[in-house]
Amino acid sequence: MDKGKLYIVATPIGNLKDITFRAIDTLKDVIFILAEDTRETRKLLNEYGIDTQLISYRDQNHERMIGKVIEKLDMGLDLALVSDCGTPLISDPGYKLVRDLREKGYEVLSIPG
Repeated sequence: MDKGKLYIVATPIGNLKDITFRAIDTLKDVIFILAEDTRETRKLLNEYGIDTQLISYRDQNHERMIGKVIEKLDMGLDLALVSDCGTPLISDPGYKLVRDLREKGYEVLSIPG
């Protein structure tokens, strides 16, 4: 079985309409979205009728979450990582997740927002 992928999805800064079709499609297609602040991400998802399940991912829960993320990827499930706004990994906790997954050989792809 093929392993799932982690998509790093950029989100709008300010205006929720400033997002790419590709980012919307990715957020619809993945099984879970890892979000820095689920309340902020829910606003974006509601704007586009996206009902993908959100999972809170922060610096404080990285050690607890990494095993769960790897388990999902090993099942062949694709996941997305978003921050409150802008591109994940810039001033937010996602870098630890990406670092650990890349070190273990998982595919991590960037989706412009």
